[in-house]
Amino acid sequence: MDATLENKRWQDTVIRAEENASYMAGDEDFIDDRKISELLSSRHLPDGARIRDIIQKSRSIQTLLPQEAADLIAVRDPGLWEEIFSAAADIKRAVYDNRVVTFAPLYCSNLCVNNCRYCGFRKDNGAVQRRMLSMDQIRSETEILAGMIGHKRLIAVYGEHPSTGAEYIAESMRTIYGVNIPVRRGSGQIRRVNVNAAPMSVSDYRIVKDAGIGTYQVFQETYHRQTYRNAHPAGTLKADFRWRLYALHRAMEAGIDDVAIGALFGLYDWRFEVMGMLAHARDLERVFGIGPHTVSVPRIEPAVNTTYGQHSKYRVSDDDFMKLIAVLRLSIPYAGLIVTCREQPEMIRRVIPMCTQRDASARIGIGAYSDAAAAQQERKQQFILGDTRSLDEVIRELAAMGYITSFCTAGYRCGRTGKNIMTLLRTGKEGCFCKLNAILTFQEWLEDFASEQTRAIGKEIIDREIQEVRARASTDFTPSIIERLLEYHSRIKNGERDLCF
Repeated sequence: MDATLENKRWQDTVIRAEENASYMAGDEDFIDDRKISELLSSRHLPDGARIRDIIQKSRSIQTLLPQEAADLIAVRDPGLWEEIFSAAADIKRAVYDNRVVTFAPLYCSNLCVNNCRYCGFRKDNGAVQRRMLSMDQIRSETEILAGMIGHKRLIAVYGEHPSTGAEYIAESMRTIYGVNIPVRRGSGQIRRVNVNAAPMSVSDYRIVKDAGIGTYQVFQETYHRQTYRNAHPAGTLKADFRWRLYALHRAMEAGIDDVAIGALFGLYDWRFEVMGMLAHARDLERVFGIGPHTVSVPRIEPAVNTTYGQHSKYRVSDDDFMKLIAVLRLSIPYAGLIVTCREQPEMIRRVIPMCTQRDASARIGIGAYSDAAAAQQERKQQFILGDTRSLDEVIRELAAMGYITSFCTAGYRCGRTGKNIMTLLRTGKEGCFCKLNAILTFQEWLEDFASEQTRAIGKEIIDREIQEVRARASTDFTPSIIERLLEYHSRIKNGERDLCF
C-alpha cells in the first residue's frame, strides 16, 4: 500500500472525539477566548494591598482564581513586581525546598505527520533528515546519558507518526529502564522515564502506563484558538484543538496520575497563554482533584528552514519572561516549574530561584548522544539550543548559587504521586522528602560522576544541607529521621546506591 495512503488511513483512526465528551459542558470546553480577553482588559492597576492579599493566598499553596492571576499580570509598579518575584522564590522553596532537579531529553524520532508552522520537524520540511531510533540505538543513547553523564531522569520525545505510536513508546521505555551499566563506584541507570508524545486514546495511554511511564507531557502550544488554527494547518491531526486540549484528561482517566502542561511562548500574547494554562490546571483539579505535576515555559526559538513566529509581535522579552514565570508560580503554586536549555545561561540564572527543574547536557538531534556526527548536524534538530553546557558544569554553577541538585525519583516509586503528592505539596511536607532525598542522590552523583572541582563544591553544599536538617530537628525532622539520613549518607559514600525516604 502507498505510504501516504496508509498514513491517511491511520490518521482517520486516531482521534476519538467521544472520549472528550464527559469532560465538557455540552459543546463548551474550559477555554473561553472572549472571557479571558475581557478579564485581562478589565484589570486596571491593582493596588498594593490587593496584590499582597493574592500573594498571601499563594503562600498558602492555593490555586489562584482567574481574576487574581489577571490582577498580577496587570501590575505595572516595579516595586510590586519585585515583591511578586520574591514571593515566587519563597513559594518554590516552601514547596520543593532548596533543590533543582536535572534531566535530559532523548529524542527517539523526528517522523511526524503534522505540519506545525513553527517546528523544524514538520512533515513538509525537506531540510530535515528523518530518522527513527531502533531499540539498540535507544539503548546506546541511554548508556551515554546514564553511564557517562549520570542522569537518572529522561524525557523521551516522539513525533506523531504511525511508526512511533503507543507500542513503540512502551517498548522504548522498557529499553531505557533496562539499561544498567557499571560506573565509577555504582551503576548507571534511568529511574524515571517521562514522555513527551502526541495525544492518544485512553486505550493507548494504558499501554504506556503499563510500561512504567513517569510524567506524561503535552503542550497545548497556544490556548488562543485563532492562533492555534494559524499555526496548525487543517487536515493534520494536530489541527484538532480539543483532541489536544483534553489529552491530559484522557491520560488521567487511563491511570496516568502525573501529567504536565506547557505553552510555546511567542505564538500569542503571553498574558493570554498564562491564563489558559491556569484554566487548564483548574479544570484538571475540577475533574480529578489534582492539577499538573509540572508546568513548562519554552519560548519559541529558530529552527532550520522555519521562520514562523520569529518576527512575531508576541515574542516574549526577557523581562516579560520573568513575569510570566512568577505569575505561574503564584497561580499554580504546587506545580513544578521547568526551564530548559532553549534559554541562554544568563536567563536561566535569573529565573532558577522560581523554578524546580532544568535540563543539562541536552542534545536534540536524533541519536546525537552516541553519534558524534549526529550531534553536529543541526538539520536533525527541532530548534536551536541556548545552553549547551555539560551536566557537571551546570551542577557546579547551581552549587555556587547555593542550590543542591537532586536526582531523586523515590517519591514516584513510593506512591507519592497523584492525589497523594498533591496533599504533601500543599502542606509543605513534600519539601522535607525533597531535602532528604536530594542529599542522598546528590552524594551518589558526586561519587559516581563528578569532576574533582564539582565534587569539592558539592561536598560543601551537602554539609550545609545536613546542618540545616539538624537545625530543623524540632520542627520538621525527628531524631530518628536524622539518624537514618546520616546512616544512609554514610552507606552511599561506602558504595551502596538507591537509598531513599
